[in-house]
Amino acid sequence: MAVPGLSWLIGTTVVTVFFAIGAWQRRWIADDGLIVLRTVKNLFAGNGPVFNAGERVEANTSTAWTYVNWFWAWVTGGQLEYVVLWVALVHSVLAIPIAMYGTARLYRRRWLPAPGKKALGITLLLPLGSVVYIALPPARDFATSGLENGLVIFWIACLWCLFLAWAQRDPERTDARARAAFLFLAFFAGLAPLIRPEITLLGALVLLVLFCAPIGWKMRVAMVAVAAVLPVGYQIFRMGYYAILVPNPAIAKDASGSKWDQGYVYLTNLFSPYLLLIPVILAILVGIVLVLTRPRGSTPEEIDPHDHVADDLPDILDPVGEYKRSHAERWVDFQARLQQPSTVVTTVLLAGILLTLYWTRQGGDFMHGRVLLAPLFILLLPVMAVPATFPATARSALSRWRLAAAGFIVLVVGGTAWWGAAISQEVVAASPMDIGREGIVDERRFYVANMGNPNPITAEDYLDYPRMRAMVETLEEVRDTGGIVLPSGSYDHWFVAQLRKNLPEDMQGQTTLYFLNLGMTGMLAPLDVRVVDQMGLAYPLAAHTDRLQDGRIGHDKNLPTAWVIAESGGVAGGRGLPGFIQTIDVRRANVALTCPDTQDRFVSYKGTWSFGRFARNLRDAVGFNGYRIVRQPEYEILRCGLEPVPEPSR
Repeated sequence: MAVPGLSWLIGTTVVTVFFAIGAWQRRWIADDGLIVLRTVKNLFAGNGPVFNAGERVEANTSTAWTYVNWFWAWVTGGQLEYVVLWVALVHSVLAIPIAMYGTARLYRRRWLPAPGKKALGITLLLPLGSVVYIALPPARDFATSGLENGLVIFWIACLWCLFLAWAQRDPERTDARARAAFLFLAFFAGLAPLIRPEITLLGALVLLVLFCAPIGWKMRVAMVAVAAVLPVGYQIFRMGYYAILVPNPAIAKDASGSKWDQGYVYLTNLFSPYLLLIPVILAILVGIVLVLTRPRGSTPEEIDPHDHVADDLPDILDPVGEYKRSHAERWVDFQARLQQPSTVVTTVLLAGILLTLYWTRQGGDFMHGRVLLAPLFILLLPVMAVPATFPATARSALSRWRLAAAGFIVLVVGGTAWWGAAISQEVVAASPMDIGREGIVDERRFYVANMGNPNPITAEDYLDYPRMRAMVETLEEVRDTGGIVLPSGSYDHWFVAQLRKNLPEDMQGQTTLYFLNLGMTGMLAPLDVRVVDQMGLAYPLAAHTDRLQDGRIGHDKNLPTAWVIAESGGVAGGRGLPGFIQTIDVRRANVALTCPDTQDRFVSYKGTWSFGRFARNLRDAVGFNGYRIVRQPEYEILRCGLEPVPEPSR
């Protein structure tokens, strides 16, 4: 095996093993990671891809993650929590060597001596970006969290390899194998919106490059067809089944909203603790050096013209240049330059920058580092592994400079890894219960500290979280009578609002659980218990309220309790209504719920499923996607033009 290949193998193995060990030591399933498992349970129970039986609501942002876990749970028959743990871990760990393999292919000509030339020294492929990524505690935390982070970076790594393989393929090849590889790349890139909606930015840029390449119109039509078959097919299903354009969490979190200030806070929340700016700047400098330097031992005439390392003279210096060429000729020239590695690098870097800007604009997330991991992974792809040439002798100044530069890289990257590992091992037993003013929290530390369990995985582990044991006991108490179970200020007690006696048959005896944490409640509550939340991940009524500008990021919708009591059939007064809720608020909510547009939205996801309902949902999905109600019932009554509720006499 050649020295570069051996060094790549050793470096990749070491980095992957260290990442796997770190991820396993910090193994856990987040509360949000449990949300997908209730949907999987409903799929197995025959209730469809829903969070609550009888309510067609898509509570999971990643469609692919839902069905990947359903598939492996079906194949293995294992406990759902351990299925999602291993699926997440395997995807996360495999993403590292796959990404490093693609980057090694990117630089393959930099360690191969030119024909007839001798190697100028020993070239090694050193891990750089991969070490920066695995050194981050959030990267290890979300490798097994039950969330789709592992699937996302795995898909990104595979797309990176496929895209580079296309760029390095002979453009003159038109055989069946080359066409099949091209169409598979288009199909794989088209999966982006099913992986995560915002990752569509990367998939769309890749597809745009492929579409503009000189492939002929027949291949363009075939490319569009294979790229669109799954995402477009599923989008039609989503609109007809769920009656909206995007997963319900995208509406609940106003994914198109703007909170630049909070986004900047979130960005610094990731970069500051780990001095992440230092290795990122280093990676940028290394990337610039690799771009500006030619493959060693090569002269312009010895370089493969397909690699486009050395371009022709600028057109402005060409006497028959740009001014004498037609637009069609310039377009043909542009197309001919697309299928090259530099286009791939430019595309992924642009996608990484746009995704970072998107999350900064949107406000980021409440989980430390989580949503920035994918953009960072994308930006590090071109330097996941970098070639470093060690000269045969160190007598010249240039040789000594190269050795010093290599040593500097090792020290800085190694120091960053040590720093990230050191601060991630801080004692968490005294971690506070409260969340800071910025609203961002180290999610794993928070739950580990509050449950006293270093590796919470199963739903039963979350019984140690405040209120959960009391919740389970309360649900058992109301199993026969039904009611609306609401949290109280005490960790050992839950309020129960009684149901009205004149309810429709399908609502009689129904139990509704209303709480913020959907994962642990959804997995601890039986499937016949309706579980909803005030921010609207699984509750369209809450999702369709306006975003609170000063609310905690990711939790900036907060539906008042009177709404859920009214919508769930609770009493409007008397001994069956918890004392902290005003009768007038429930009565107003009952009136506000009669708004015709709101009733239409209820029917769209609660009404009996039929072909007619599917067709109506297709027609109304766009309107429902942007539909918003006012969170205060009295103002919603005014917005909808309803008769107000008389004020109580004093």
